[in-house]
Amino acid sequence: MDSADDARRWRRRDRASTAGLLSGPLLWLLLFFLAPVIYVAVYSVGGIKIFPNDTGVLSLGDWKHFLVGGSVYMGLFWKSIRIALTVSVIVVILAYPVGYFLALCAKKRKYVLLLLIIAPFLTSYLLRVLAWEVILGDSGVVNAFLSAVHLRSPDHPVTWLLNSQFSVILVLAYVWVPFVALPIFVSLDNLDGSLLEAASDLGASRLRTFLRITLPLSLPGVIAAFVFVFVPTIGEFVTPLLVGGPRGYMYGNAIADQFTKSTDWQTGSVLAMFLLLVVAALMVLFGRYVRVRSVAA
Repeated sequence: MDSADDARRWRRRDRASTAGLLSGPLLWLLLFFLAPVIYVAVYSVGGIKIFPNDTGVLSLGDWKHFLVGGSVYMGLFWKSIRIALTVSVIVVILAYPVGYFLALCAKKRKYVLLLLIIAPFLTSYLLRVLAWEVILGDSGVVNAFLSAVHLRSPDHPVTWLLNSQFSVILVLAYVWVPFVALPIFVSLDNLDGSLLEAASDLGASRLRTFLRITLPLSLPGVIAAFVFVFVPTIGEFVTPLLVGGPRGYMYGNAIADQFTKSTDWQTGSVLAMFLLLVVAALMVLFGRYVRVRSVAA
């Protein structure tokens, strides 16, 4: 009996200590994540009155106008989806060889090279993005080089290098490649080397070994890297604001402008909640895909 009572007391202590440890983070999430999301969701349907011109009456009018009323914001959303897809594909294509080299070729030097790849994160994100204005501007490094080799007149610089969709895609790809190389590196670094040796012993070429063994086994890391880029890029607004100009304007910029440059916070709430729902749906689909693959494996 004493041992049973001691076990029950230990279980109660474990539950109490677990609840104590989790109460702080859960309270933080409740106050600074869940409560604001609920507040924005209720405000998007007019359930809360903030400004004098708000009706405070529940209505789906703004949602209806956004979804089926030919809203310009829906076109902007699909533009952001297109840019996010382009950036994600480019980043994965560029980052895969980096991860492959670090995991399978660098050997003893791979962790030193990994530190060099991570090094850009030690500097400010804004400084790294703003540096591209110096490189891509009308009087920047690229146009100065083109002028020096007489490929372009100094009076007629290449204007689409900056303040365009091209500059947004280029800078976002530059920002994301070091970050995305990490999950690909981890996926490749965990490969069973005996499989590659067996393929070589059986006469498979390097290309065939890569297509039949390396790529399929590293696919979870590739998909994770794609999602890591695609999801945040949909709502990106800092990079388009700095280097995109009017032609690089994205969905995230529209949300920010609704709350900073106008007082139409209800429309901004609708845009923000729609983006949140899309991102949540994408994460659920990705989670289900990963579970299906793990079960199949």
